[in-house]
Amino acid sequence: MTAEQAFREHRNLLFSVAYRVLGTATDAEDAVQDAWLKWSAADRSQVADPKAYLVRIVSNLAMDRLRSVARRRETYVGPWLPEPILTDTRDTDAAESVSMALLVVLETLSPLERAVFVLKEAFGFSHAEIAAAVERSEDTVRQAAHRARAHVRARRPRFQADRARQRQVADTFFAAATGGDINTLMNLLAPDVTLWTDGGGKVRQAMRPVVGRDRVATWFAGLADRPYQGVLPADMTAEVVELNGGTGIVFGGGGRVIATVTFDLAEDGRITAIHNVANPDKLGAVTARTVHRVDAPAGSAGR
Repeated sequence: MTAEQAFREHRNLLFSVAYRVLGTATDAEDAVQDAWLKWSAADRSQVADPKAYLVRIVSNLAMDRLRSVARRRETYVGPWLPEPILTDTRDTDAAESVSMALLVVLETLSPLERAVFVLKEAFGFSHAEIAAAVERSEDTVRQAAHRARAHVRARRPRFQADRARQRQVADTFFAAATGGDINTLMNLLAPDVTLWTDGGGKVRQAMRPVVGRDRVATWFAGLADRPYQGVLPADMTAEVVELNGGTGIVFGGGGRVIATVTFDLAEDGRITAIHNVANPDKLGAVTARTVHRVDAPAGSAGR
């Protein structure tokens, strides 16, 4: 097998690891490209397991890149949200592992904890395999995994709605928001719902989270009465698609994608959190219509 064939075989895995560690498709693609450069220049005659070797390369590249962008994210204008991607998933656990809600929680971990969590929980690598990948001792990896798991368990949503319910909520939400139907929006939203809007200083968005059913319903109902990013309500398009393993909405207008919306749902079906990404720098992957398979790769333990 040639170097290119081996790399192509594992490329989806490498992107999946890098994206979960970094939270942006752009940075993940850069990490994968850098991994190719290192792989193509390596002495592959000494590589017994190309998959493990490539995962080690991309994991370390992703951690290094995450450290380098940490300060930039600290000075980001308004809330920072992960970059949405179009996905194709058939496995509930794999879908949850790339959800916007989980990626937001992962932002609070250290680069090492995040990489360890991703490799262990999303891909089922053993502690020994992860230790080799991140070039740490197995004991260090176990401790990082324990800290990360406890941190994520305390903060991640505790309920994952089925796809049919997600679709129903998304359809109803879109009709109510574009129609200015504030009563329906109020019925859809949990009392303590939180709206996170990411404009990155490039487009006008809420600079802080919008909390509470009344305020969030009013914010979205207003879309029916005013232009959004220069697009009149009558000219706005919307498509319900799979975003980050769940059902979301892609808004468009003027020949471009202008925003994405994803939801977290409570067990009673009401919306507890909304993630609205409108920063044009983060909409490239959705605009390109690239669909990513995020199911756990064959041969992994996947959780």
